[in-house]
This record gives sequence, C-alpha cells and structure tokens, in this order.
Amino acid sequence: MTKNRLEAFSDGVIAIIITIMVLELQPPHGTNAADLAGVLPGWLRYALSFVYVGIYWVNHHALLDRVAKVDGAVLWTNLHLLFWMSLIPWVTAWAGEHPMAPVPVALYGVVLLLCSVSFMLLSWRLDVETGHAMAWGSRKNRISIALYGLAIVLSLWYPPLGALIHVLLAGYWLMPEAGVLS
Repeated sequence: MTKNRLEAFSDGVIAIIITIMVLELQPPHGTNAADLAGVLPGWLRYALSFVYVGIYWVNHHALLDRVAKVDGAVLWTNLHLLFWMSLIPWVTAWAGEHPMAPVPVALYGVVLLLCSVSFMLLSWRLDVETGHAMAWGSRKNRISIALYGLAIVLSLWYPPLGALIHVLLAGYWLMPEAGVLS
C-alpha cells in the first residue's frame, strides 16, 4: 500500500500528543511573578517534550520520504513508535510536577529511550522492505540510545543530571548531520 495513510494517521496522532501536552499545563494560581516559579518546571518540561515530539515528527517525515510503499509490518512498527510517543504527555506531566524526583525523571527517560528504539526499528523495517540504506544504525542513534540509558540510571541517583542529559540529547538531535537522517 502507499505510505499516505500511514503518514496522515501518524501526523494526526502526533498532533493529538502535542495537544494533550499543552492541555496538561497548569497556569500559576496567583498573578505575580513569584507564582510563576511554581509552574515553571512543568512549562520547561513541556518545552523539552515539544522539541522531542517535533524531532520525531521531522525525522518521521524524512524517513518516509525515502519510501513509496509500506506493508503491514511497517504499519505495526509505526504503531509501536506511536505507542511510546503517546506516553510522552503523561511522563511530561509527572516529571514536570516532580522535577527533582528520581522515579518520574527516570521514567521520562525510559519513554524517550523506547521512542528512540522504536524509531530505529521502524527505520530498520523500512530498510528491509526497500533495500535503501536508512539511518537506523547510525552513530547518532547508537550514541543516543547509550545516553538515554545513562540518563535513566543517573536519574535514579541524581535527577537533575538525568534531566540535563535529556536536554543535551534534544540539542544533539537539533544539530544537522551531513548525510545522516537527523
């Protein structure tokens, strides 16, 4: 089948993910700048998650731009990616509400790791189907997987360090890399 339905469905799910995230944001309970400090961690975590969802959306389009047709295995592999991405709003809200708590920050990292792994699996599946060299095994992907794992472990020990790795990895993916899907 053509890739059009897969792209349209994925775009819709990603739009819903972003909508859910923004609806989870809480306004300050007061009207002065000091009241803003109480909700700032949630807003910052939202901004980071928005960037991550944007990175996946851009890379998803770049990945699918290289293929004309998809099969059932690609559809299921894509659903696997969308499943993990659909958990981003939930872990964003939890880690935003508890920015220095080990378990919420670590679980945020687990979801990011599983999004990355599932994106690599989708890329690999498209590589198998088309015979084109995709970026699933790129150095950038392997480094990211390792750093997500490190962030999870460090979050359980010192959550700000795990959160810093999450921010650095988002920045890493925003930097273009010549010849590699980024």
